[in-house]
Amino acid sequence: MATNSSQPQSGKVKIDYHSIQSISEIWSIAARHFGEIVALRDPHGEIETSLTYVELNQQLQRLAAGLQALGVKGGDRVALFADNSPRWFLADQGSIMAGAVDVVRSSQAPPEELAYIVQNSGATALLLENLAVWQRLEPLVKDQPLRFVGLLSDETPGVGESPRILNFAQLFQEGAYGTVRAVPQQRQRLATLLYTSGTTGKPKGVMINHGNLIYELNALESVLQPQPGECSLSILPTWHTFGRIVEYFLLSRGCTQVYTNIRHLKQDLQIYRPQFMASVPRLWESLYEGIQKKLKGQSGGQRWLVNTCFDLSQRYIHARRTAQGLNLNSLTPAPAQKWGARVQELGFFPLHRLADKLVYRKIRDALGGNFKVSVSGGGSLANHLEFFFEIVDIDLLVGYGLTETSPVLTARTTQRNLRGSAGQPLPETEIKIVDPQTHQTLPQGSQGLILARGPQIMQGYYQNPAATAKVIDSEGWFDTGDLGWMTANRDLIITGRAKDTIVLTNGENIEPQPLEDACVSSPYIDQLMLVGQDQRSLGALIVPNWDALQQWAMAQNAALQLPAEANVTLNPPPQPAQRWGLDSQPVQDLYQKELFQRVSARPGYRPDERISCFRFVLEPFSIENGLLTQTLKIRRSVVSERYRAMIDGMFC
Repeated sequence: MATNSSQPQSGKVKIDYHSIQSISEIWSIAARHFGEIVALRDPHGEIETSLTYVELNQQLQRLAAGLQALGVKGGDRVALFADNSPRWFLADQGSIMAGAVDVVRSSQAPPEELAYIVQNSGATALLLENLAVWQRLEPLVKDQPLRFVGLLSDETPGVGESPRILNFAQLFQEGAYGTVRAVPQQRQRLATLLYTSGTTGKPKGVMINHGNLIYELNALESVLQPQPGECSLSILPTWHTFGRIVEYFLLSRGCTQVYTNIRHLKQDLQIYRPQFMASVPRLWESLYEGIQKKLKGQSGGQRWLVNTCFDLSQRYIHARRTAQGLNLNSLTPAPAQKWGARVQELGFFPLHRLADKLVYRKIRDALGGNFKVSVSGGGSLANHLEFFFEIVDIDLLVGYGLTETSPVLTARTTQRNLRGSAGQPLPETEIKIVDPQTHQTLPQGSQGLILARGPQIMQGYYQNPAATAKVIDSEGWFDTGDLGWMTANRDLIITGRAKDTIVLTNGENIEPQPLEDACVSSPYIDQLMLVGQDQRSLGALIVPNWDALQQWAMAQNAALQLPAEANVTLNPPPQPAQRWGLDSQPVQDLYQKELFQRVSARPGYRPDERISCFRFVLEPFSIENGLLTQTLKIRRSVVSERYRAMIDGMFC
């Protein structure tokens, strides 16, 4: 009988993985300790899947034996192009258990990119989401010497094809009459190749060895302390390094992983009531917008109560941060300031507790009501999100790292959750800030280029020593390409990407990310990208929030008139007194006011940060149209090129 995933086992369980040499050694150890606890659950697949830790280990052993029977040997490259599911996990760890190096990417990536990865990695076998992926890929890899193609689907492949094609059941059948042969592994041996999508150029194969992954597996215990049977929702791409390492870590501690997606997220939060979830800022922005939309639909009196509660609680949170030395704008308050903040904290505390009973508890319940923490990666959290979720008592722990760092370098903890920071370095991890031009170490508190060194740094870029030498120096320091500074307590503050810096004609350097985060806190802005390289001032490309904009127009007894290419259906008021297009003065004034208010309210605001002009973009930035990376970061160079005429017209 499998243990219910929503009922954690009592008592703390600690397993030592420090002595293992291969990441795939985890699963036999986990099977012994966690037995009948459910490890993987997929309620949304064609067939609902639920595997206990014992069953997971058995299936991994059998799949690994099947791959070996098909000719997979130690060090072979097996390309895995598929998406989140228990079968992805089995294919990933089954390949590594068989001795292979798996080469992972989304099945949704362009076939030309997948073909490049197959050829560059020297893959001798493919594991694909389904037959459709193979049909797109086959014409591009026909000269590649592939032993077989395995499908993670139950489709019936053709007979007598070359290379041989097997469905998922047939892969298992190959291993039915044998046992997996142990492949000696060492930590320095390559475990996986992750091809970075990046924002420009061809993807590079990041070489991650077993030691990199095992280090992360052990180091993350300084951030999270999950217990067997606790539940985690898996929504991030598990072929991406952040979602993947959090998956490995939580499963190594006996948690139950439930696969979800954007469509089912709200429902699954209610059903499975998770304690953990790896996430990205855009996910919390989406949840925040949904909550705000629901709150705005309440009666006038209820809206007044909610707004009053949040106003009072924000003052309470601000005072508490200052009193605890966790206010990024006042990390070392004077004794009188700290005492005054403590008095304010105590004064607002009863009102905050009352607001929690009246409002915030309902918000937590809507998100499952059982969260311990969520680790957010892939970018900084906007300040309004930090305040909102701290007020409603949901701990968001921001981490920082890159694919090349396996990925986590720094992370916040519940003991020191300094909002606005990326947390402190993991154990054995070194961070230093250097001058971007000279690479000379800068004094504490100075902004510069972030370098990192530690056990999680990649081996290098596959078959690309020149690119490797550009980012890893002779002393092992990795150039992250990010800008930031460190507090006296070694909290890392990210301020932007070195290559994203916008240089104005007056020589001022502007880091766009903090300004963009401030601007998207406006209810009328869904997405925004700053522009202005070599211009006198900043400009912005704005994807409006159509629902909020329509509500605003209706409040003015006006109807919006949008271009047909906006592909948005609006419901105008019955008899609007006015009709406004996006270029109408009221709409332009609204956005100019929003941009000024959001940017000027930032601490340390400078006049050079003023956004003097903007244009509306009718199509949202997305992965599908190539304007977002797979981790939901804006491809700035691609957006700039696509909207070059619009940007140039802004500054005429």
